Amino acid sequence: MSSGVEWALHCCVVLGQASEPVPATQLATLHGVSPSYLAKVLQALSRRGIVRSTQGAVGGYQLTSAPTELSVLDVVLAVDGDEPAFRCTEIRQRGPLAARPQDCGRPCAVARAMAAAEAAWRAALAATTIADIAADVETDTGGTAFPRLRTWLHTTTH
Repeated sequence: MSSGVEWALHCCVVLGQASEPVPATQLATLHGVSPSYLAKVLQALSRRGIVRSTQGAVGGYQLTSAPTELSVLDVVLAVDGDEPAFRCTEIRQRGPLAARPQDCGRPCAVARAMAAAEAAWRAALAATTIADIAADVETDTGGTAFPRLRTWLHTTTH
C-alpha cells in the first residue's frame, strides 16, 4: 500500500471536520508532506468523486459526502486502484516437479489463502468509515484534536 493512502486518509479526516474548502497547500503544511505529491493524491480522490475542488480565493477541497458514508476502502481504492494485492503466477507449474496445466483446474492453496485474506482485509476496510477514524482520533486525544484543528484551519486561511 502506498504512502498516498495514509496521506489521503488523514486529509479525508481533516476535510470531514472543515466547514469550508481547505487548500491543498494547507493540507500539505498540516501534515508535513510534499505539496506536489499530495496534489496527486487529492486528484486521485477527486477522480473517484470522494472530494471536489473549488477555485478562487476561498477555494480548496471538500468531501463530497458525509464522513459516515465514506469508507476506508473507498479511499484505498481511489489512491492505489482496485487491483488485488496478490497476483498468482502459477509457480506450481514451474521447476522440476511442475504440475501439469490440466491438473491446475482451481487456484492453488497459496492463491486461495491470499484471496481469503484479501477479502477479509477489504471487508474490514469497507466496514470502517472516515467518521469511525475521526471518533478514534477524538478518543485518543481526549477531545482536543479537532477543536485545535478547526482553529488552525480558520486562522491559516483568513
